[in-house]
Amino acid sequence: MKRISKLTSILLLLASSAFAEVKELVISKQYGISYLPLIILEEQKLIEKHAKNQGLGDVKVNWATFGGGSVANDALLSGNAHLVGGGNGPFLRLWDKTNGKVKALAAINESPIVFVSNNPDVKTVKDLTSKDKIAVPSVKVSVQSLVLQMAVAKEFGIKEYDKFDNLTVSLKHPDAYLAVTTGSTEVNGHIGLEPFSTLELENPNVHQVFNSFDILGGAHTTNLIWTSEDFYKNNPKLSKIIVEALNEANKFIKENEDEAIKLYLSTTKSNESPEIIAKVLKNTTVYDTKPKANITQFSDFLYDIGAIKQKPKDWKELFFDTVK
Repeated sequence: MKRISKLTSILLLLASSAFAEVKELVISKQYGISYLPLIILEEQKLIEKHAKNQGLGDVKVNWATFGGGSVANDALLSGNAHLVGGGNGPFLRLWDKTNGKVKALAAINESPIVFVSNNPDVKTVKDLTSKDKIAVPSVKVSVQSLVLQMAVAKEFGIKEYDKFDNLTVSLKHPDAYLAVTTGSTEVNGHIGLEPFSTLELENPNVHQVFNSFDILGGAHTTNLIWTSEDFYKNNPKLSKIIVEALNEANKFIKENEDEAIKLYLSTTKSNESPEIIAKVLKNTTVYDTKPKANITQFSDFLYDIGAIKQKPKDWKELFFDTVK
């Protein structure tokens, strides 16, 4: 009996170890106020708090900051990150590439993607010439590149969608902001995210060419956090905890705006004024874990130009059930 009891104990221990959820995570974010909820998660250790409260014990969360979605996708595929935050363009491409084995856990925000220029001759995309250089996080891959293609297709027709891809250069948002506002490089345009767009438009020499809300006919989900099916299946409780923590971060931002702004400025070592960040939070950016249904406008476009092979019927095909 003792031998059977001992064998049973060993088997139970092995079974519990096999199904144990991870104790250490790597999550990536990118630059800008768009990722404020992830900054709150990191600084207030909300994932760690929720994990402990729900019986997962001590979970260590490591954070990385990448300059674009293609780098984030590489980190996820190589196993150097468990979850990554980024724009819907890189996410949709990876969802397609992996045949749906990568999906989003949650949306992060709704925020317009704005094309600004310091070239006074560029009022619309029709005015672009070889003299223009447009900064985006990742050429052809980023959501900013995708929005440019959508704007061009709207003006010139779907067959001409990549007409101005050759004008784009890969540049991190902070570097693009400096280039456009100082005029010190050949880069005279930037398709970016907040707070860079608002900051750039404070400069009298910079103007807006378009924003993505106008192109799509309304607000849309801009950034998301995504992971692999393997991670989700092996860590079902932790996956839901991450979304719960995100909801708490969003609530904190809404109810403690001044404190959230101070946290953003101190952690990013940004020189923006609190008033500018408050303007962004009031006028342009909404944080919500549930996606807008029109995210499929992006996937429809990618499918139509042949960039992805699968076309989701609705947003639910793109997300795990953490937000359904």
